[in-house]
Amino acid sequence: MMSWMLAIPLLGFATGLRSMTPIAVLCWFGYFGTLPVHHDWAFWTTRLVTAIVFTVFAVGEYIGDVLPQMPNRTSPVPLTARLILGGLVGALAATALHGSALEGIILGSLGALLGAFVGFHVRRDLVQSTGWPDWTAAITEDAVAILAAVFAMAIVTG
Repeated sequence: MMSWMLAIPLLGFATGLRSMTPIAVLCWFGYFGTLPVHHDWAFWTTRLVTAIVFTVFAVGEYIGDVLPQMPNRTSPVPLTARLILGGLVGALAATALHGSALEGIILGSLGALLGAFVGFHVRRDLVQSTGWPDWTAAITEDAVAILAAVFAMAIVTG
């Protein structure tokens, strides 16, 4: 129950903060054999190449996030991508828990929606109220996304 009510929405929330981080973390858990999806539709998450590709995408997102020309995560295209990826990590986690992928999609997508808007407003307010440069808030947000994804996956994998 804790996995459903905490871990899957938390994976989605982390996806709202950084769209590629939770899928990369999930794939590393799969590669190291702690995510039980070897014989399901999600078998591709257990491959080293998959973990590396998503990790490269995540690092690229960390770099791109501090560039001024990047659109806000709450803009239609980035928000849609976060909702889709949040649903995907939710479905993957639900599959590992031998549960309904549809419920995982819903919980992951709702978490991603919440994470996108909360992350946007907290970061903006943090920069305005503290006077920190945006990149400092971005690195803090990166760390929160990584820690949240690892914590959620630790719950999923027991």
